[in-house]
Amino acid sequence: MAQTALNLVDHVLPPVGLRQFVLTMPFELRARLAYDGQLLGAVARIFADSVLGFYRRRMRDVGGVLGRSGAVTVVQRTNADLRLNPHFHGILLDGVFAAGDDATPVFHPLPSLDTQDVADLLQVIRVRVLNLLERRGVIEDRAELTLLDDGFAEREPALAQLAAAAVSGLAPAGPELRQRPAIALRGQLGVEVAGPLCVTELGFSLHAATQAGASDERGREVLVRYALRPALAQERLQLLDSGLVRIELKRPFRDGTVGVDLDPLSLLCRLAAAVPAPRSHTVRYAGVLGSASKWRALVVPPPPPAAHPQTAATAPSTKRPPTHRCGYRPRVSETNGA
Repeated sequence: MAQTALNLVDHVLPPVGLRQFVLTMPFELRARLAYDGQLLGAVARIFADSVLGFYRRRMRDVGGVLGRSGAVTVVQRTNADLRLNPHFHGILLDGVFAAGDDATPVFHPLPSLDTQDVADLLQVIRVRVLNLLERRGVIEDRAELTLLDDGFAEREPALAQLAAAAVSGLAPAGPELRQRPAIALRGQLGVEVAGPLCVTELGFSLHAATQAGASDERGREVLVRYALRPALAQERLQLLDSGLVRIELKRPFRDGTVGVDLDPLSLLCRLAAAVPAPRSHTVRYAGVLGSASKWRALVVPPPPPAAHPQTAATAPSTKRPPTHRCGYRPRVSETNGA
């Protein structure tokens, strides 16, 4: 988390304002998305493309600017209580880059964003995702989100059972030792406003209230670290005298729950479900930050100056473009006083 966040802030994300969009999916789709890498990737592309399209249209209609934005999408797999919940954290450049007088990209920030904008965007994403699921034969009825059998339960019966249980919190990935109402698998028709820049509709939700200014270096790093956070912080685990394991929540649930108690086997089941499928990318780039974008090398931060300039005899004959440089910071060993 820390290394990737520093790499993104120092070498990928331009020094402009950032905004986080968080998209969550209905309960019925979570187990399927968790272990269908191609489907999860397609939904992630729809999410990023829809938000980038919103920025492009808004800046064209309001400011008359024809430009493009960029996004880094991070796939998270669990809730705070480790229930399986594949969802997307999109880190968006809060505006667009447009060609200046000398063809150099110039950033134009988004003037404003209101809850109605977020509601309209959620409806676009929801319709596009449901159209995708219908085309690929994942669902039969979009009104009820009836999933068609993909044979996964026959190929991997234990994993399929584990995924379904990890979504609902029932055995073998539960039960949770707390009182709470049953999970409502369906939402209400029409957009519901859950808070400022936060809306829900038919099990889909979109949150866009978190942002960091261009000059807020600390805020930018915290935002990226939050999107990249691991499934569970070890300091939030506590072994109780009863033999159960308590997951302390960073923020209480709406019903007042501050922790979830699980037997050790149930905890291991949820941890197993939190592991992504092989060859499944959890960080994706789009727009001007995509690897194929001609503007990426022009908008990403410049490389740091070399500590020891190379002489002509030792300098390499060719230089790789900035988009291919490695920006990861090496891990400092404890023997060096880290």
